[in-house]
Amino acid sequence: MKLETRDFEEKMKKCLAATEREFSSVRAGRANASILDRVNVDYYGSATPINQLAQIATPEARTLVITPWDASCVKDIEKAILASDIGITPQNDGKTIRLNFPQPTEERRKELTKQVSRMAEDGKVAVRNVRRDAMDKIKAMKKNGEMTEDEQKISEKEVQDLADKYVKNLDAMAQEKSKEIMSV
Repeated sequence: MKLETRDFEEKMKKCLAATEREFSSVRAGRANASILDRVNVDYYGSATPINQLAQIATPEARTLVITPWDASCVKDIEKAILASDIGITPQNDGKTIRLNFPQPTEERRKELTKQVSRMAEDGKVAVRNVRRDAMDKIKAMKKNGEMTEDEQKISEKEVQDLADKYVKNLDAMAQEKSKEIMSV
């Protein structure tokens, strides 16, 4: 009985998707609404994401405009952005909030590429952990007599090929994001 690799591939896809979400939170000098995904506003006693309280638009490459549907929560949104770690001071005109993204310095861009590399490495570690779990399961199945030695070798090769494929995808994503960050 050969090991079903579909479950492990699904887990590896989730590792890839999680890393991609982390990459989207890295600010590359361009306005990107996903930078606000992790910012929650205290709205009537519950932590609510900004995108559920307001429309977020990108009128220019380096500007985000947040227009709350309820004008009374403009101050709360501004306070939440100031308290977050995105490093941008919001400009409030009473009805909307503007976020102007400054051009990052050369030093800051290099720092961001290192951050992207760390995120990619974390993603690779997660993929390798999934591979290790699969290999352990294969060895246990062989030990229990559920598969032959040939099936074990085939299953191990499939799992290794999957892991290699996802590690390569992570490398490509990291390289693309680093290129985006370093472009002026």
